[in-house]
Amino acid sequence: MKKHNFGYYQVELDAETTSKWYAQFEGWGCECGHCRNFLKLASKRELPKRIMEILDELGISPEKATYVCELFTDEAGIHYQFSYRIAGTIIGAPITDGGENGNEGRCCHEPYPYGAPDFPNPHFDLEFYATLPWVLDETQN
Repeated sequence: MKKHNFGYYQVELDAETTSKWYAQFEGWGCECGHCRNFLKLASKRELPKRIMEILDELGISPEKATYVCELFTDEAGIHYQFSYRIAGTIIGAPITDGGENGNEGRCCHEPYPYGAPDFPNPHFDLEFYATLPWVLDETQN
């Protein structure tokens, strides 16, 4: 395992196990409009630059999120929460959020498996928040 920092979190990650799992993973399977919108943007690599840098560093295709949720919509766009499961352990979490930015990621352990029920242990989730536009050729509902 290799030590790494995501924002204010220190982790030990197993890049090889993570990469092997994502190589066989088909990606988030929800067919609702908001999820399909997110997946279209992710597949076109239209997520915020820092999120793309982190995913590229980990060798994870952005459309292979293990969890996607539309939180709310306002005049700025659609506010999403989305996660990627990582093989490894959180070894240092922040005492405070330190002004944490959703583009740096938040490390947490979500016990519900969402889109990764067979992910090897130990693992944690790298969670992001981003506001994205609606890009599907259908009415947003």
